[in-house]
Amino acid sequence: MNMEWLSGAIDYGVIGLLVVLSIVVVAIGLERWMFYRGLDLNGIKDAKSLELMLTRKLFVIASVASNAPYLGLLGTVFGIMLTFYHMGQDANIDASKIMTGLALALKATAVGLTVALVAVVLYNTLLRKVKVMMLEWEIARGVADGR
Repeated sequence: MNMEWLSGAIDYGVIGLLVVLSIVVVAIGLERWMFYRGLDLNGIKDAKSLELMLTRKLFVIASVASNAPYLGLLGTVFGIMLTFYHMGQDANIDASKIMTGLALALKATAVGLTVALVAVVLYNTLLRKVKVMMLEWEIARGVADGR
């Protein structure tokens, strides 16, 4: 069985998917930030409606943040499988072919971790903004002190 397809699966499949997820996360983050900047808190009548409006789409960012390292790990496993395959095919394999497979594996790991780190920072920043806006809304209505 030829395993050469794994190289393309890592580069275009795993890393490509991570790049797309990164673009989606940044797009949602920008959309949410612009929405927060333009939102008039005075027009919102109840806290639950406000919370629903503010937290919309944040689950996508959180999902990418928690799953991107696993996608990177999948690419790592594929890269190591490819390297072992090459080593098994040729006992006299040169070191450059081994290093290429390992570099591909590490590239997938690095991309997965980078996407996850960006998503976590973005999620925490947006969640903090949501909490601040909720508190500002409650303070303006006198409900933050437990009344």
